[in-house]
Amino acid sequence: MSPETVRANYERIRSEVGDGVTVVAAIKYVALEDLRALVDAGIEVVGENRAQELERKHNEYADAFRWHFIGHLQSNKVKVVNRICELVHSLDSDSAATRLTVPALVEVNLAGETSKSGIPPEDLPRFLDLYGDVRGLMTMPPETTDPEASRPYFARLRELAEQHGLKELSMGTSQDYRVAAEEGATLVRIGSVLYGE
Repeated sequence: MSPETVRANYERIRSEVGDGVTVVAAIKYVALEDLRALVDAGIEVVGENRAQELERKHNEYADAFRWHFIGHLQSNKVKVVNRICELVHSLDSDSAATRLTVPALVEVNLAGETSKSGIPPEDLPRFLDLYGDVRGLMTMPPETTDPEASRPYFARLRELAEQHGLKELSMGTSQDYRVAAEEGATLVRIGSVLYGE
């Protein structure tokens, strides 16, 4: 992995999404030895999906990044996340909420896809009462080759956040981050387009 390529992609993505949006480099498929390229490219925030990998990568690069957790959060992994991360993007279970001690975004499953994590929108008020440090919302729209297909889901998430006075919106990945930024994302989770040539 070339630091020059990653830096060029990072700078392009940041210019496309604007100053108010944090680019979170998704590192689920980034090997430990390739994280050095991210450091050299000036990446500031990384997001890992798996608690075990989070711990392993953090052991080597603790102070190089700000660490976010972006995968499904199992309650038995919360202790690791509490110790390492400044933000969790994917809170969606009562059991994790009772153990979490860091700020979180609640993952909302707007499309009702059974294969995806997240709570149904109607469950949000109860969930906000359950956990006191919710900063915003996150969603994963259905996979698509057309970024515009994601727009209604991003717009709906923004409306939900506004209804509940929440500021942060984690939405948009490599497939649709530009649309997400147009719809008010404050965080985008970028993987493949950040690392590719």
